[in-house]
Order: sequence, then structure tokens, then C-alpha cells
Amino acid sequence: MDATRLPGTARPDQVVAHVDMDCFYAACEQRRDPDLAGEPLVVGMGYEGGETHGAVATASYEAREYGIESAMAISEALERLPRRADAEGGATTDADTDPATGIYRPVDMDYYESVAAEVKEILHAESDTVREVSIDEAYLDVTDTVGWDGADAWAGDLRETIESEVGVVASVGVAPTMSAAKVASDREKPDGQVVVEPGEVRDFFADLPVDEVHGVGPVTARRLSDLGIETAGDLADADPEPLEGRFGERGREIWRYARGEDTREVTPHGDPKSLSRESAFIEAVESGEEKRRKVRTLAEAVADRAHRTEARYQTIGIKVVEPPFDINTRARSLPGPVADADLVESIALDLLEEFEDSEVRKLGVRVSNLDFSAGEQASLGGFEGTKETADSETDSDSDTVTGDSSAPPADGQASLTAFDSTDSAADADTEKPGDDGADDTDSQASLGDFE
Repeated sequence: MDATRLPGTARPDQVVAHVDMDCFYAACEQRRDPDLAGEPLVVGMGYEGGETHGAVATASYEAREYGIESAMAISEALERLPRRADAEGGATTDADTDPATGIYRPVDMDYYESVAAEVKEILHAESDTVREVSIDEAYLDVTDTVGWDGADAWAGDLRETIESEVGVVASVGVAPTMSAAKVASDREKPDGQVVVEPGEVRDFFADLPVDEVHGVGPVTARRLSDLGIETAGDLADADPEPLEGRFGERGREIWRYARGEDTREVTPHGDPKSLSRESAFIEAVESGEEKRRKVRTLAEAVADRAHRTEARYQTIGIKVVEPPFDINTRARSLPGPVADADLVESIALDLLEEFEDSEVRKLGVRVSNLDFSAGEQASLGGFEGTKETADSETDSDSDTVTGDSSAPPADGQASLTAFDSTDSAADADTEKPGDDGADDTDSQASLGDFE
């Protein structure tokens, strides 16, 4: 079927990508400590080292082989996968001689958010239309930049960029609709990609288990099974009237998703809080001129983006990443919001001087404290008296375009503040239809939305 004849889409030529980080919290811990790569790793929320309380936020794929799942009590996880005591500084036990032991780490949200910011900076460089729906998940509208002929190569390049520049792994789905792109990103996890072209969506869904349809969690899947609906194809072929009677408006919605129909467009959550651009060097550099040249290019790109979005900014900053992943941020605040490309470059270069002799693998330029009103531009007469801040390490608010994300993630992360609001709570039937869904595919628990 030609894209122009594809029913139920927002636009006939729409190309949507869904990017989902694999076992994100565990991946962050493995980035910080490479010795954890390939180990059964459990990250716990409400958990402290050596304790038995709390719940599993996420587990590496190696740990999942022992039946460890998100939202599982740490005490139960320990029964299935005993703690490797020597990894946490505890006394050696008989469990340490058994290969079936795991490493347990408490959640470190500040660090995870700083890593997520790096990923999302890459995503925003790929598209001006990015919908961030959790700390580890986002939709991109790439209609204007990626054609169907190049979609597969683009997805591969994006995954490679994220892994090489940030050190974590993503899976990517590309499809004509948001719901299909989300399902596609789950099909080849981990570290996979699936492209579903227009005309292939219905066939793509046909044989999938019904709980893989966007908006269908375990409880709804059981209720659909009672109706004889086991696959997405069964759901697509069902009479929508009884579904609506049984599940309300959501019944018709999941029926449409199973048929590949989804009229939603990728829309950001409100105005961004910051705008930034980052770029990594192929190899770490010490040359001051190379670093200055990179900052000039990034400053121009950031200022241009601010101009296109009609944003003024009151704070200008840089990000400097030293090998291997040591993050430093510096920023300077102005008396009021301005729109001045030359000033962005000038201040960014001034802030860079501190790192003149440092080895650097990545640089970023950022403007924040954004103002989208049409008021007068601030006077710079008091510029010399502006405040300069110097932060290092995990400055999670310093290096991305951020929005007001509120939906639970597609990678199955459950929330500390709304833990029972996702289908990872096995007895709940609280899938939230519409915008981003609350279905639970990759069993990772969430501790909050990315900001």
C-alpha cells in the first residue's frame, strides 16, 4: 500500500522513530563501572547496599535469566539470585563460590539523568520535533530528514552514535505511526532496530501477542483472552462495539492500534527549558584551537535554533567531557533574556578557557532560562556583574532540550511516586490510553520522568 493511501495516520508521509534505551539504569551502572559488563546486575529502588528491602527497578539481561523482574521485591530477587557479597564489600559467603550470584546496586537518579541528558541531546540534534516521555524513551518525527529508503541506515547510525558517544545501548523502531514505532522498537531488543514501512503495518501486527499492542498491558490481555482474542490480528479483526462496551473508549483505541491506525502526531511536551548542541571528537583532543573551533560551531547552531524557536535566553553555558566520561559544566547568567548569537559564542569561548590544557572527548554549548514571550530584550549594561556558576560531574539540567515529560516509559519502568500506575504492578489494570500509553514490555521500573 502506498503511503498516500495509508488509513488512520496523522499525515500520509509521516515517519516516526521510537528510541528506547535498553536496561537503562543497569546500562548506566555498567558505563560507570565497565567491570559490570556481562554480569547479572540488579538495580534496586528503596534499596541500600547489603540490605534486603526495596524493589527491583531494573535488571540486566543476564540477571533476568534467573527470573529477576522489575517491581519484584529485593528479598525475592535475592532468593533467586544471591548477592555477590565481595562486590559490595561484605563478608565472603558460600554464595560467592556459586556462579549464580548477582551484583546489587542502589538507584542513582542524578547520574542516570545526566546520562539521559547526553542521549537526548543526540536525539534533539536529529530532529526538531522530539517527544520525551520518560528518562529513557522518546519519539522523534523525522519525516523531513529521513526518507523510507534511508530509514534503516539512519536507525543504525543513531544507535551507533548513542553507544559510541554516551556508552549505553538503544533500540529503535521506525514506522508511520507512534504506536507502531513503539512496538517496533521492542521487537529486536536489546540493541536492535526494526523498520515498518507504510503498507506493512497491519501485517507486522497480525501475529504478535495481543499484549504487544500499544496500550494493552497484562491485565487487559487476560480480559481480551477471555473474549478469545490472543493476537493483535485477532484484535484487529474483532467487532469494535463489544470492545468499547467492555473497555470504554480505550477498547476502540486499542482496536485501531492493532489495525495500524493512529492519528497522533509527535508533539513536544510544552516549551523546552533549554536548548543545546553537543559533539564528540573522534579521539580526545588537547589542541586549544580544535576545541575553540568546535565551540564556535556549536554556539552558532544553538543560537540559530533559539532564533528559529523565537526563544531568548538568560543563561549561556558549556559542557566539557574529559576521558572517559567525566562531565564538567560551566555557565554564566545575564541580567535578563537576550537573543544574541555573538554573545553565545563569546561567553562559551570565555568559559572554555578553563579547559585550555585539558584533554577533551566531547563539547557542548547550551542556553537556558528560556523566555518565549515577545518582551523587550534585556540591557547588557550590567553584564560584568553577572553571576558565573561552576558545576562538575552530574549536572543533569545542563545539556539537553528538556520538556515536561509525564508518561511512564515504554521500557517498563515503574515509578517511585506512582508505582502502581503501570502494568508492571501485575494485578492492576491501569493502562492509560492516549498519549504515551502505560504498557509494559521490557520490565524496567522508572523512578521519575526526565527533566
